[in-house]
Amino acid sequence: MHAMVLNRVGAPLEWTELPDRQPGPGEICVRVGACGVCRTDLHVVDGELPHPQVPIIPGHEIVGRIDAVGAGVAGLQLGERVGIPWLGHTCGVCPYCTMQRENLCDRPLFTGYTRDGGFATAAIADARFAFPLGEAVDKSSSDESLAPLLCAGLIGWRALTIAGAGKRLGLYGFGAAAHILAQVVVWQGRSVFAFTQPGDLATQAFARSLGATWAGGSDEAPPQQLDAAIIFATVGDLVPVALKAVRKGGRVVCAGIHMSDIPGFPYASLWEERQLLSVANLTRQDGLDFLGLAPKIGIVTKTTAYPLQQANQALADLRAGRFDGAAVLIP
Repeated sequence: MHAMVLNRVGAPLEWTELPDRQPGPGEICVRVGACGVCRTDLHVVDGELPHPQVPIIPGHEIVGRIDAVGAGVAGLQLGERVGIPWLGHTCGVCPYCTMQRENLCDRPLFTGYTRDGGFATAAIADARFAFPLGEAVDKSSSDESLAPLLCAGLIGWRALTIAGAGKRLGLYGFGAAAHILAQVVVWQGRSVFAFTQPGDLATQAFARSLGATWAGGSDEAPPQQLDAAIIFATVGDLVPVALKAVRKGGRVVCAGIHMSDIPGFPYASLWEERQLLSVANLTRQDGLDFLGLAPKIGIVTKTTAYPLQQANQALADLRAGRFDGAAVLIP
């Protein structure tokens, strides 16, 4: 097998030939068809997440076919198409797992961060955390199109659930996650207010093309008070901005795994029962719920494909914001 390996934090990924791997008990080997490139991968490469482990193969939006099955695996078949998400394993016995909050497990493994991921031609995964995806029926259900749903889609879905059922939803940062979530919110009959970097007219136009009621810079106030806001951008300065934009009793949800420091703000911005919350990881039930609903919604992801060996270029383009939607690596 071949992989793009992070051997040193902050260094470029290296194209590496590795021995083929065999699944252990309870595991599957997946022949990778596509792997999305997520901002979390940048955090891994840059060492912005705690306790970085190297060498590591990044990538946690994996779509592929089962190539080998370990002992004790049930319900999955050779050749079946599956998705492998960020949450790669949980202990099942800690207080969070036993209270059905496995996303907060005390001893988790994360794909592409604490266990090898999908920037490779093959990946080993815990079979219990693989989502059956069925067969592609059109371009919108191709491996490339589905890959961003495995993290950008799932974390957006969890953030939306926490944000509540308000009719006016603000999305701060309109990248991979927001462009998927906007389609969900519009399908639900709600209004999307999209916030981009000031002056980014192209991304604002992209948001409107997906049904956003309004799109503007993050330095602008929305034309109406919001019921809730989700912050996908990794910019802590946006937290007090979003709090000012939501109505009394509104919620602001921070959806990223990493964010720059949040500046001080007056208590008046939080008062009147406004809520500030964060999202951590996902549960398997989140995946089942969202991936089961996605075909009914008719989500169309906008992707930019890169050959696997160009993973460094994909990461650089993501960092610079050179594309709308999501980047996807194709082995």
